[in-house]
Parts: sequence; structure tokens; C-alpha cells
Amino acid sequence: MKGSGLDVGSNADFRGEELPFVLAAAHELKSPLALIRQLSLGLEQGTADTDTQCRMLRQIILTSERGLRLTSDLTRTTRLEDSLFELEPVNSRQLCEEVAHELTPLYEARGRELRVVAGRRQLLAVANKDLLRRILINFSDNALHYADTNAPVLIQASTLRGGETVKLGVRDYGPAVPSDVWQRVKRHLGKAPVSLQSRPASSGLGLYISGQFAEAMHGSIGATRHRDGASFYVELLASKQLKLL
Repeated sequence: MKGSGLDVGSNADFRGEELPFVLAAAHELKSPLALIRQLSLGLEQGTADTDTQCRMLRQIILTSERGLRLTSDLTRTTRLEDSLFELEPVNSRQLCEEVAHELTPLYEARGRELRVVAGRRQLLAVANKDLLRRILINFSDNALHYADTNAPVLIQASTLRGGETVKLGVRDYGPAVPSDVWQRVKRHLGKAPVSLQSRPASSGLGLYISGQFAEAMHGSIGATRHRDGASFYVELLASKQLKLL
């Protein structure tokens, strides 16, 4: 199933072409490892008060968990072709709430807010729950680094095409992505690690991984550019059981 693609407005840009997969992985792992090292050295100095030490330890734990999620995803992508992933009706709203609950401590540690925006109607997507959860976590992890501190990051769920498609996405209110090279983004999104100039902390590895996971579920990912941020989403077939609810 093909997604609706990118919303190409005015102002997009990309830094470079495809990044080699290994270099992209190294880039993504470098930031959490550097932060853990910095916090650990601060604790070793022993000059921080008890409350500060507790916050630093909490940050080390949360950052370690993020790095472990990435390495787990990297391992999983290498096995996609050799694995069978069971697809079943997944309650999209419930999954969004589970992801928000899991990531809220990490967001709070960075002074950010994460919210779920979905109607009360159950939206059942044909998906593998674990892979879909990883896609939403990847999108939310990316948004964490670019969201404005005064605006929440939104995990959204909706239907398209008369209820035939379920769309799950993450909307951030960070810096706008320039648009003069959005056509290249459309060609590479989810297919190769790529780096956005306006978002230099990311190599695009999380989006690449998300694209691979979506494809394994017969879905696709896409992105929409906003004047005040961006949305990244996955589209999946809606379960026929939805019509019975």
C-alpha cells in the first residue's frame, strides 16, 4: 500500500545524499553515549547535591534505554526478510497511549510534553503490534529533540479513505524544514538513512528503520511539512473488524 507521501510546501532541504547505514548508526549512537559519559563524569566529581545526582542518574537510565531501543531496532531490521511477523487487529488509540506512557518520563526529563490526540472510536489497524509500537517510538524520539519547549508533541490517530486506512503519526512544533529539496526526501524517506540540515542531530536512521517496519506490515510511512514543525506518520490497512464496532 502506498502512503499519501510528503506534503511538499515551500522551503525543504537535505544535507547530502544517502548516508551509509553503518555511519548513520554510529551517528545515532554517538549522542546518547556522549551524554551518558558526560553525566557519569559529573557524578564521579561528587560535587552535585543529592537531588541533582538523582536527576543525573535518571537521565543516564533514560538515555541508556533509548540507545538500547535503537540497537534492538537495528538488529530487528537485519532479520525482517527472514522472519514472519503476525499481523492482527491492533487498537491504535490504546497503542498510542501505551507509547505516550512509556516515553513521558523521558520527555519530562527534557522539559517536554507528549500528548495523545485520537477520537473515542476504536481504530483497528492490521499490524504487528511490536513493530507498530517501535515506529511510533522512533517518531516520538525524533520529535523530542526538535519540539518547542512551549508546545507539546502530539501522537495522533485517524482514518483515511472512508475508513479503509488507519493513519498514526507524531506531530512536533519544532523548526520548519526548508522545501527546495523535498522531492529528494520523497525518494529516500524510509528507504535510506538521510539527514535534514535543519535537524542536524538526526541521521534519519529512525525513519529508515520505521520505513522497513511499515513495509513488513504492508504499509508505508510519510511526512508532512508545517510552518511550525513536521509530522511523520505511518499508514496501514484498517481491520475489517472495524466495520463491526
